[in-house]
Amino acid sequence: MGLFDGKKGLITGVFNKQSIAWAIAERIMQEGGECGFSYMPDKPDDPRQKNLGRVTKLTDGIEQVKFLHPMDVTQDDQIAAVIQRSKEELGGIDFLLHSIAFALPDDLKNDTIETSREGFKMAMEISAYSLIALANAARGALNDGASILALTYYGGEKAVPGYNVMGVCKAALDSIVKYLAFEMGPRGIRVNALSAGPLQTISGRGAGVDEMLSLYEAMSPLGRNITHDEAGKSGSFLLSEMSNGITGEILHLDGGFNAMGTPGRMLDKLRG
Repeated sequence: MGLFDGKKGLITGVFNKQSIAWAIAERIMQEGGECGFSYMPDKPDDPRQKNLGRVTKLTDGIEQVKFLHPMDVTQDDQIAAVIQRSKEELGGIDFLLHSIAFALPDDLKNDTIETSREGFKMAMEISAYSLIALANAARGALNDGASILALTYYGGEKAVPGYNVMGVCKAALDSIVKYLAFEMGPRGIRVNALSAGPLQTISGRGAGVDEMLSLYEAMSPLGRNITHDEAGKSGSFLLSEMSNGITGEILHLDGGFNAMGTPGRMLDKLRG
């Protein structure tokens, strides 16, 4: 018997095989869960339909995949359409994964103090407000006792040079997780966030992941980086009934890096 037997839910934000969202979705489906997937819409005049193609390449032939549907989270009608599709194909939703973030490349590259006004609005709307919009639209489709999971990063808690405006967005996202946990608690709906250490993903590469990987390996108590498999296990745990009783929580999956107050064993190398 699988951990997600009889459970159905919506996965957002899968971009390719390296996406943390895909690692979580894979684990859920291996444990018997059924999933619908949303993806960023392709431009109507793009004959290649690259975004759809990437997700289709991953999901083709998997019995537990019930639908693929485009969704631009800046458009309420598109969010509503995905939730309606979820109700039609899945019935009630037992789990909802929010894995959506974006900032303009120039705003990510520049110091936070140089973030453009329009770029800030866009980054906050897509990376933080979208969780509110998605949870609100899904309220009528979520089963009592359902679980919502957002993906965050330590740069929302502490200043991480290079993460810049996205760190501000993650700080807002972390706060939203806690407020939604309170507001949805009476129905037993839990809202949590997974704060994963650096991984080789599209978003990670945009934030200088190579340097972060070296730092985490040197500083974390475990002395290594995390894996996609570990992200899949931890994320699916928070979306499963195994984590009943946990809500409003930010679970750090980073080899213990967040617990360190000094560079730890890295000091030995510096002294050498």
